[in-house]
Amino acid sequence: MAIEALVTLKSEDVPAVGRERIRLLEAVAREGSISAGARAIGITYKAAWDGLDAMANLFGAPLLVARTGGRAGGGAQLTPAGRRVIEAFRRMEAEMAKALRSIGPDLDEAGVSPLDLVSGLLMKTSARNALRGEIVDIVADSLSAEVAVAVSPETTIHALVTHASMEELGLFVGRSVTLLIKAPFVAIATGAEAPTTSARNCIAGTVRRCETSAVNAEVVLDIGGGKTLASTITAQSLRSLGLKPGMPAFALFDAAYVIIAIN
Repeated sequence: MAIEALVTLKSEDVPAVGRERIRLLEAVAREGSISAGARAIGITYKAAWDGLDAMANLFGAPLLVARTGGRAGGGAQLTPAGRRVIEAFRRMEAEMAKALRSIGPDLDEAGVSPLDLVSGLLMKTSARNALRGEIVDIVADSLSAEVAVAVSPETTIHALVTHASMEELGLFVGRSVTLLIKAPFVAIATGAEAPTTSARNCIAGTVRRCETSAVNAEVVLDIGGGKTLASTITAQSLRSLGLKPGMPAFALFDAAYVIIAIN
C-alpha cells in the first residue's frame, strides 16, 4: 500500500492548513471567482465560503479580496498573504515527499510504517467556528479558569476551562491558541445596543450572509479584523428577527461552549 505524507503549514503564529483548502485557494485564483473555483474542485459555493472564512479566521488576515465591476462582473483574487500561504505550503509538501522517500527503506527494516509519523499532523473538527487569537487574561481558582482571548483588536472571547485543563494545555497570557465554537451554541440578537443577557460572550458584528433551508438557517456575522462567527438557528427565528446582509447583530454564547486548542 502506498503511503502519502499529509503536509500542514505551521509556525508559531499560524495554525494548520491542509491540501484541500490550498486547492480551493488555487482554484479561486485560477478561475477568478469563488463560485467558479468551487465548481472546479467539486464543492458547493457554501462549502467554499466556509473554508475561506475558516482560513481567514485562523490566519487573522483575508487570503482573498473581492473584485467588483467590469464587463465580466465581480470576482475574487488572492491577497499577498494568500500567495505566500500557497507558496510556503507547496514548498513544504515537496520537501516532505523527499524526506519520506529517503527514510522509507530504514523504516521498513525497523518495521515502522511512515503513516505512524504523519497520521497526527492534520486536525479536523466538527466545530463550525475556529478563531485564532492570543490570550490576554486568565482568572483562575482551584477548580476552573476563565481565559480571555483577543481574536482581533476589537473582539475578545471568553472561554471557561477546568484548572487541570489550563495546566495541561500550558495556557498563559501571550500564548496563541485556537478557539472552537459549534454554530448551534451561538445565539443571535438584533438591536443597536448589546442586549442584557447571562451569556458571557456578546460579540457585535454585521450580518455577512444568511443560508436558509426548510427548517434551519445559518447566519454568518462579520466581527471585524477579517474574522467571522457562524450561528445555526431555525428558519423561523431568521424570519422573526428579519436578518439580512448588512444588518448589525450580536452573537451570544456561554464561555463554557468555547473549546481551547493549541498547536
